Amino acid sequence: MDFKDNDAELFRGVTPDSENSTGTSNSSVKHNEFNNELTNSEKDISDNSFEASQQVNFSTPGDREKSSTDEATSQTDETEESLSPVVSRTASERKWRKLLRWFFFSPWYLFKGIRRIIQIFSRGLAWCFRGGLRLIGFQRIDRYILNKYLSTYFFLLVLIITIAIIFDFNENIDKITNGGAKWTEIIFDYYANFAPYFANMFSPLFVFIAVIFFTTNLANHSEIIAMKSTGMSFRRLLRPYMFGATFIAGITFALGAYVIPKGNVARVNFSNKYIKKQLVIDEADNVQMQVDTGVVAYISHFDNRTKSGSGFSLDKFSEKKLVSRLTAQTIQYDTLADHKYSWTLHGYMIRTLTGTKEKIKSGDKLDTTIVMEPKDFFFIRGQQETMTVPELDAFIERQRLRGAAGLSTFEVEYHKRFASPFAAFILTLIGASISVQKRKGGMGTSIGLGLALTFTYILLQTISSSFATNAGMVAWLAVWLPNILYTFIAFWFYRRTPQ
Repeated sequence: MDFKDNDAELFRGVTPDSENSTGTSNSSVKHNEFNNELTNSEKDISDNSFEASQQVNFSTPGDREKSSTDEATSQTDETEESLSPVVSRTASERKWRKLLRWFFFSPWYLFKGIRRIIQIFSRGLAWCFRGGLRLIGFQRIDRYILNKYLSTYFFLLVLIITIAIIFDFNENIDKITNGGAKWTEIIFDYYANFAPYFANMFSPLFVFIAVIFFTTNLANHSEIIAMKSTGMSFRRLLRPYMFGATFIAGITFALGAYVIPKGNVARVNFSNKYIKKQLVIDEADNVQMQVDTGVVAYISHFDNRTKSGSGFSLDKFSEKKLVSRLTAQTIQYDTLADHKYSWTLHGYMIRTLTGTKEKIKSGDKLDTTIVMEPKDFFFIRGQQETMTVPELDAFIERQRLRGAAGLSTFEVEYHKRFASPFAAFILTLIGASISVQKRKGGMGTSIGLGLALTFTYILLQTISSSFATNAGMVAWLAVWLPNILYTFIAFWFYRRTPQ
């Protein structure tokens, strides 16, 4: 019997339904076999686990979970304690890093913040200033004129000072760079002190130009005519002008008398070292001075580097008679003493004269007090510019008592500190008088006349100061002479102005 044919016939007789039923029966058989195998494996696993549980220590699942939880908690606490300083330090560093990043990469916001602070401060200052003006009876027109005056003055001040710094830098750049000056010295030691010194010295010029400029502008826009049409006289119009001149004069005096001389120390030293190429004077010869009433000191040679000298003598007089004479081979200034004027004499001899008798005392070393300092032996160029008004007054009196010569430069500087602020009133009156009227030539005529008068004032001031230092003219008269002459000129212009 052929099995192939039978199989073929068998398959031919099978319908699709029979095929599906056959497939389903086969899959169910396979599924049952798989379940039996899975059941047998679970039994084997349960048997093995039962055997293993008998070999393990008798501990419940709750105990094991509790012990593991306690160990994890203790480890977490130890980790947190060890990491807490590190975490706090890291957070602090991250905060500072964020702040520095914002500072360097967001300068615009920083600039806006600084500008906002300046605006708040300026508004508060302006509010206080306006309140003070209301207390003294200032009206809105007075505040308007004063605002024009001060804003024009400070604008011209900044503009001209900037131009002066540029010209000075171009003129002295070769001397400064060849001398080996550092940029920090150029900026902070020289030009940071040059700007306020120059501004204070030429403050009368800036006042005059500012008054002429803004008053002529008011006249050209017929604002002065409108003020006069309301019945305001020229004398009443000058009220805010004089108040502004008082404000500028007060600032000029305060800066010139107490603030600017402190900064001039660095400026003068820089100028003498790099620009003027002046050697530092460290030695003095044949110096004689009166250190006290009836006491005259003389030194043959003094070295400022070692603070020592040779050939010293000290003579005391009473009623024009010599009563004592002290001589020493060398003299040394004690820089470590608790008080000033402490000196040490070596190889000294004291001769005391009483009538016709003479008493001599000598020794190798003597510590004594003599009212003089090493700086009294030297005069540095520009030294008067580095002293405040009290220091200048004390220096002039001390040197005059000692009989020192060449004090005219210091006296001129002393009186100039008071005369320069007073010039603000004179030049303000002249500037307002010549520019209050509307002219045919416009602003050019008034500014030209004002500049001519200003430069004439500065020229006269320079010439009179030269007469005081070189020709023996009295110092206070030489300094105040330009102010006296221009007071009459200001009064003449004031009288010619329609009231």
